[in-house]
Amino acid sequence: MPDTTEYDLIVIGGGPAGYAGAIRAGQLGKKVACIELERAGGTCLNWGCIPTKALLKSAELYQKMKKAEVYGLSAKEVGFDFAKVMERSRTVAGQMAKGVEFLFRKNKVDYFLGTGQVHAAGMVTMKDGEHQGKFFHAKNVLVATGCKMRRIAGLDYDGVRVMTSREALASTAFPKSILIVGAGAIGVEFAYFYNALGSKVTLVEMLPQILPLEDEEVSKTLQRAFEKQGIELHVGTKCENFKAGKSSVKVELVAGESRTLVEADVVLSAIGVVANLDGVFAPTLKPDLDRNFLKVGDDYRTSLPGVYGAGDIIGPPWLAHVATYEAVNAVNGMFGHGKARRVKNFPGCTYCQPQVASTGLTEKAAREKGLDIKVGKFPFTASGKAVASAETEGFVKVVTDAKTGEIYGAHIIGSEATELIAEYGLAIELEASAEEIHQTIHAHPTLSEAVMEASAASLGEAIHI
Repeated sequence: MPDTTEYDLIVIGGGPAGYAGAIRAGQLGKKVACIELERAGGTCLNWGCIPTKALLKSAELYQKMKKAEVYGLSAKEVGFDFAKVMERSRTVAGQMAKGVEFLFRKNKVDYFLGTGQVHAAGMVTMKDGEHQGKFFHAKNVLVATGCKMRRIAGLDYDGVRVMTSREALASTAFPKSILIVGAGAIGVEFAYFYNALGSKVTLVEMLPQILPLEDEEVSKTLQRAFEKQGIELHVGTKCENFKAGKSSVKVELVAGESRTLVEADVVLSAIGVVANLDGVFAPTLKPDLDRNFLKVGDDYRTSLPGVYGAGDIIGPPWLAHVATYEAVNAVNGMFGHGKARRVKNFPGCTYCQPQVASTGLTEKAAREKGLDIKVGKFPFTASGKAVASAETEGFVKVVTDAKTGEIYGAHIIGSEATELIAEYGLAIELEASAEEIHQTIHAHPTLSEAVMEASAASLGEAIHI
């Protein structure tokens, strides 16, 4: 235990917002402590972003090995050990958590395990753990406790028959069938993973399209791809009357007047998140909330003196890279290192196959705003690199101002979409036009050419379509 309990900044939460904010303050030479409930990295690194990507890579590689003949190769008796697939995922998460802990030491951040609570202005207390009852004094407090998975009322989440993504990442039992409720990024990624390994997957979404926040054309393309892969999809459908038994779960799917009873070994709930505010503030402290998320101003200040918020706890978009951006800007602002900036332009990524990535306005949103737009689109079937790689599914789509070519939004579905979207993010940030992207020479053959070609298509100058 350090001798001092006086800090320039105490961060509550060690996820992408918390550890980034703590490290940034350490870089600025500040005395910093970070309090994390479980392990450095938070939900994203330990039970979300990172371990799920490890699982998805295993599933993707397994599918490619099964289709080796497409590449003129032979791979016989391809199989998998589900327990080892899950073990690798946990190993990857552990490795990354150690990396964050190293960065804490490197930047002289004091790291405590346990539950931190804002007790009063400038004071945080440890509610449990090795240092239970200890008080810390700080000029500033950054609350970055994130979110937890929303649960379906009345269901017993036992981690065997009914689970959230967290329980799924800890399970070593492979389900022969699984019903996934919610087709946002989490639900879609798990649907791809289980289906790729051979589980019978039923994916249910209450709204009219899977990935409801994405461009309609992209979502429809992914839905067709999933159906082709063998995933059973139900959109515009509610789940009612769950009945969990010893060996399966029965659920009624309700679409309009239609009711269908389905049964699966496991139900995975992926219906969204709720703010993780339980116990963060002493009962006498009542920070302003917005839809049950911590309300902050443009400088990330809450309504409580000296208390800031960043990351998922302050509301959508619930993305790790956004959380990191917010925390770094909050810290820069609180210590006078430039003016804090709020998030405006950010990518959204879904790591199923085909991948989905986007930034900015969808075509529908742009038209609803009354903007005069042009849309450029380039299919991967016309990409030499995609054809050579046997990964021709999908397209790149860009939404631009009809007169100036300013980029309002970009949407990609296909191989490496989550890598390709960065160029459009930079273009929007720098206010580059479709013409400028078109005039930037992209190496041939690469998938990134599709970004250039879509921009050219918006100008009516595409060569390869």
